[in-house]
Amino acid sequence: MTSPAGEHALFKPEGSGFAPTELARGPWSPDALHGGPVAALVVHALERDATSDGDLALVRLTVELLRPVPLAHLAVSTFLVRPGRKVQLVDAVVTSGGVEVAWARALRIRRVPGMFVAATTDDERPPSGWQEGRATPGFETGTRAFHNSGVEIRFVDGRFDGLGPATAWFRLRCPVVAGHPITPWQRAAAAADFGNGISAELDFDRHVFINPDLTVDLHRPPEGEWVCLAARTRLGTPGVGTCESALWDERGRIGRAVQNLVIEPRR
Repeated sequence: MTSPAGEHALFKPEGSGFAPTELARGPWSPDALHGGPVAALVVHALERDATSDGDLALVRLTVELLRPVPLAHLAVSTFLVRPGRKVQLVDAVVTSGGVEVAWARALRIRRVPGMFVAATTDDERPPSGWQEGRATPGFETGTRAFHNSGVEIRFVDGRFDGLGPATAWFRLRCPVVAGHPITPWQRAAAAADFGNGISAELDFDRHVFINPDLTVDLHRPPEGEWVCLAARTRLGTPGVGTCESALWDERGRIGRAVQNLVIEPRR
């Protein structure tokens, strides 16, 4: 899937970096991006700047959101910090106007072509498919944004305007970067940041529960356009929470995502 003109994409190439569109905007501020598009953009840069010959698979991505990522020109630099034939670590830095707004670290592990992949002892069947889910435009925040325009969401259990665990399927409505096809890891990264949003334990109108990080682990990339999150938020220390999401495609379990949460009363 590509976007010839670039209007219908989360980001447009601009000089040596990227210009976010309103489709990448987040729910907390009209001037800041949703974490999902930021994570997917980091994946685009990692895949673009891959230093291996294709024998290494991306298996883990951690994104540290240092501050709100602005709806402004972004640059993404990548650095191979741990070379190796079997294991590599690659760092990425996202900057805007010379200010670092996000850090990321990716783990790559060597593929073994032709190796038999044994079935797990516990067969994890996916939740009900997206065809059975309830279509929703996402909760409304008064502006066009990623959660209500950039992604299609279908709930199997739970809902945006309810509290508690939820299960929902996600499909990108547009490319991450205009002119480039959507990759499986981009789909997973874009969806994974929705965990705390769909499984809120606190009223959105009265509380802020923002994740300063996102970690995604995949034992295999998703197949097809749809990625499912079965998400649950837990609250413990005052001001602190954690959201865990099991990740699925239509064939079965593909991995998990974890977000730590900063929780505050909304002013």
